Amino acid sequence: MTPDTEILLSFGNQRAIVSPWGASLRRYFLVEADGSEMDIVWGYSGGSHKKGGQGDVLIPFPGRIAAGRYTFDGEPFQLERNDKEGPNAIHGFVRTLPWQVSRSEASCVSFDVRLEAEQYGSKGYPFSLMLQVTYGLDETGLSCSFTVQNAGTRPAPVGVGFHPYFTVGTPLIDEAETRIPAAGFLEFNDQLTPTGTILPATGTEWDCRDFRRIGEKKFNHCYVQLDRDAEGMATASLRHAGSGRVIEVTMDRSFSAIVVYTGDAIADAPRRAFAIEPMTCASDAFNHPEWGLKRLPPGEQFSGRYTIRHRIEL
Repeated sequence: MTPDTEILLSFGNQRAIVSPWGASLRRYFLVEADGSEMDIVWGYSGGSHKKGGQGDVLIPFPGRIAAGRYTFDGEPFQLERNDKEGPNAIHGFVRTLPWQVSRSEASCVSFDVRLEAEQYGSKGYPFSLMLQVTYGLDETGLSCSFTVQNAGTRPAPVGVGFHPYFTVGTPLIDEAETRIPAAGFLEFNDQLTPTGTILPATGTEWDCRDFRRIGEKKFNHCYVQLDRDAEGMATASLRHAGSGRVIEVTMDRSFSAIVVYTGDAIADAPRRAFAIEPMTCASDAFNHPEWGLKRLPPGEQFSGRYTIRHRIEL
């Protein structure tokens, strides 16, 4: 297996390209009647062509941990500071790991990997986890589910996130609109780590609970206090009014935060697509466990699911 290893999933006119390298989602598109392809997830092919974390899986922590430091059960830890924006840890360990294919069908695939305390203890995470990520296509769209099991002997801090970028066919994301079902967002400092304050979105330019044109706004926000429907689902959307294209990203109760990003810092392709990142906890939740950090006892599992649906508004 190499970073170029890829698997094609197919259902009806839907196609998804995924890779056991990082359990990454590399493309999701529709095949039109004339044979042309309509991208839903802005993606890539071949490991060297990835931009801005496209399609990455973020475990055991999504987002940044300030200075890579945290305390858990009274014990201090220091993670590797691997963030190009500042001296922080970012996005966990599994993005560049080879995962095993444990299930493979025409429209569904599961990837598994194990993190061992003996290996990651020196990197600031002395906890053992068994991880599984499953991608599936059906008549409703693309689903992505995860399961994390504590395979160690002590409780473990766990966060899970995903990093897909979406496009509704516009050359730049400025022409699209977004709806983000959240009443608050984290205040960030100049190193993009949270100050500890949750800012209200209500009445500000960042309130997107109704569709709002992205325009020239630079999103790099971690939204919290999610609005949910009667089934506990939270749905973030991207829309282009001109074409009627709508993408809906629906998250179950395991997800408590959504990061959205306009990709301004992506070299050669700024603002080409809009990241909607489902996260089970907010950025820096290792230092703010009240922001959704999962404390996973030995032997127990934590699971969740999000789905991507594309439709045309008439």
